[in-house]
Amino acid sequence: MAEQKKPVLETTHLGISFGGLHAVQDFNLSVCAGELVGLIGPNGAGKTTVFNLLTGVYVPTEGTVLLNGVPLNGKKTHQFVAAGVARTFQNIRLFNDMTVIENVKVSFTKDIRYGMLDTLFRTPKFWKVEKAMTDKAMELLAICGLEDKADVLASSLPYGQQRKLEIARALGTDMKVLLLDEPAAGMNPTETAELLSCINTIRDRFGVAILLIEHDMSLVMNVCERIQVIDYGQTIASGLPEEIANNPRVIAAYLGE
Repeated sequence: MAEQKKPVLETTHLGISFGGLHAVQDFNLSVCAGELVGLIGPNGAGKTTVFNLLTGVYVPTEGTVLLNGVPLNGKKTHQFVAAGVARTFQNIRLFNDMTVIENVKVSFTKDIRYGMLDTLFRTPKFWKVEKAMTDKAMELLAICGLEDKADVLASSLPYGQQRKLEIARALGTDMKVLLLDEPAAGMNPTETAELLSCINTIRDRFGVAILLIEHDMSLVMNVCERIQVIDYGQTIASGLPEEIANNPRVIAAYLGE
């Protein structure tokens, strides 16, 4: 019998209420290393609220978020990142006045191993660390097909490339879990196909756990190994893509006839 993988990211009975409104309740999820899971549902179903719970933006009112079995409840967002949870956003959040490569290098804070004097006097140690970070940033940009854009301003990139730059920056945190919030939103079919290839490369190369929110059902069905569906903050179905596509409750709530 094959050994069952332990989840990297896990939630147990996770929930949050705003006043008397249960935005998410009894949400249970597990994602293993190298696995890509989709989280889908109608607008307002609670998907982004789940992401906010998984990244420390919101503190759950019930349940637990676990990373490799360690509870993260109550930690700040930067502590989630340091632990190994990275995300992208529905609305692109780049440093528009910085270059593409600078946007990636800002995620390397734990790689900076020189002090103030090294910076002021540009010591050999400073240049050695800077070269290592530049090489690492270029490698991540290459994965996302942006290596030839390294020195241009982030704001000058087309929309689809800005989306991929966000992913490259997230990779720079050396995460264990990558949360992608509608990465294909606003993309044309060509950009979506390039994104699909990029996501597959990331999963295969880094072996990270990936949780994806997306409304492009073609992308979801092509890239996700499992799909979880929520509506009104509760899971209504979970299974393989073909099972979800033919689930009457999912069809009625989200996919339509």
